Amino acid sequence: MNRTVSVLVRCLAAIALALGCVASMPAASNAVAYAQIEGTGSTWSELIVQQWIADVDANGIKVVYTGGGSSKGRKDFAQGSNDFAISEIPYQGTDELGNADKSDRPYAYLPIVAGGTAFTYQLKVGNDLVRNLRLSGETLVKIFTNQITNWNDPQISKDNNGRKFPSLPITPVVRSDGSGTTAQLTTWMNNQYPSLWRSYFGRSGLTSYYPIKNGTRTIGQSGSDQVMNAVSAASGNGYIGYVEYSYPVNKNFPVVKVLNKAGYYVEPTQYNTAVALTKAKIDPKSLTQILTGVYTNPDKRAYPISSYSYMIIPTAANDPRMTTAKRQTLADFLYYSLCTGQTKAGNYGYSPLTLNLVQAGLKQIALLKKADPKVNLSNRDVRGCNNPTFDGKNPNRNKLAEIAPQPPACDKQGAGPCGFATGTNDPTGGSGGAGGGTTTAGGGGAKAGGGTTGGTTAGGPGATGGAAGGAAGGTGTTAGAAGGAPGAIDPVTGEAITNASAQTGGGDVFADPSTVLSADRPGDKKAFGWLSGLLLVGLVLIPGVYVASLRRRLLAAAR
Repeated sequence: MNRTVSVLVRCLAAIALALGCVASMPAASNAVAYAQIEGTGSTWSELIVQQWIADVDANGIKVVYTGGGSSKGRKDFAQGSNDFAISEIPYQGTDELGNADKSDRPYAYLPIVAGGTAFTYQLKVGNDLVRNLRLSGETLVKIFTNQITNWNDPQISKDNNGRKFPSLPITPVVRSDGSGTTAQLTTWMNNQYPSLWRSYFGRSGLTSYYPIKNGTRTIGQSGSDQVMNAVSAASGNGYIGYVEYSYPVNKNFPVVKVLNKAGYYVEPTQYNTAVALTKAKIDPKSLTQILTGVYTNPDKRAYPISSYSYMIIPTAANDPRMTTAKRQTLADFLYYSLCTGQTKAGNYGYSPLTLNLVQAGLKQIALLKKADPKVNLSNRDVRGCNNPTFDGKNPNRNKLAEIAPQPPACDKQGAGPCGFATGTNDPTGGSGGAGGGTTTAGGGGAKAGGGTTGGTTAGGPGATGGAAGGAAGGTGTTAGAAGGAPGAIDPVTGEAITNASAQTGGGDVFADPSTVLSADRPGDKKAFGWLSGLLLVGLVLIPGVYVASLRRRLLAAAR
């Protein structure tokens, strides 16, 4: 028996030695070296960027991001003091203050997330906060150019179908720093209401620095978070400011429903933003956005002030801040952000990027490998991209836009206004539309009904529809199978909900890869193949050796 044990020990030792050889293969074949990267810029997209940073940290991908505004990000990048920047507008050459706004450091623009510029406000009637305010684009422009200065203005009452508000001075809150949010707002003003904007601004065009006139109530705040804090403060009654939709959503604060070209007042949910951006045009060279079609999108679900945020990445082979490890960190962080990271956009009040933009972004990431061939981009393509807006086959199909619920009848111009709250991240205010009030693709309807603070008109039905849709959507594979099944009827509009059962979580179409999948890389497949083979040999060989040895011992004993 000792001989048998000896044979078994030798076999196991041989397998262990072989496994040790596999384990000691060069790190390059089964691991990636990372180095910390640093970025600055936009506060418009900062909330989702910080979430992505937290998500990838466990994989050894270390990213530090500081806001400060789009203009700061572009300036820092041009001066070589960051590894990447985020901005809502490209370099202008010369900014509005006459300062240089360009970069001699080679770069590329890369879209990272979409969203709507929202108007958050505090307006009380007695002690009750108004949560369902509606305003036309013209009214908004007049408010931010100091032509409408009191909440009892007849034009505000008209937008709300005759509803009257108390006599209370309006205090517009704008950005005091160089802001991409300001640039997006003023681009829309300049394009859609040129006479109102240009008479205030003094010339045509956009600006990153909002002009504040002396003797007005307009105040400036640095960063989106400070604008949000000013509006929501105890002293903020009468205030209105502009921020990315995620800020009021996370603060549970109301936003204005803005009148679109179809004659409906809509808020900038991920669905309405996705619909609006189907009319966006992208410059094929720079990937910068052309939004005129978004502003005038005739779909009654479209939120007119929708846009993208961009990352600016370094592309030169001799960039003094970049190393192979930094480029690898940037590439894998971006791959996660464009793919799996987009599944979290809706919960934060953003809208995920569509397939064509993700594909364009991946092409820009490839420039990092062009600058340094040692960067590993294996298995980082659209086929493994878990993005909730597309199916990976048709770049012109936007699943999120397809399932976007129709606005309720009470939000049509001349009707309503609806009785449910805004700022809840619920696309129908709890009317049980596609998915019955799910907050994101596969998000599970966390705000069942959505209209928890005043759903007298439509919030009531939503409590049931939202809960049912949430129960079905909770798995992240088929959002709204119960609350918005084919043939379902929207309880507010009476219209059929079409395509409501379309998959939005992507769970049945795509795998959900982590950023680092070492077993999927070519070098690692070979290593894992050897490992599997050795284990198989061990399982077959050891019992055979043992049986043969035992047989010999029995024969010897018989003699």
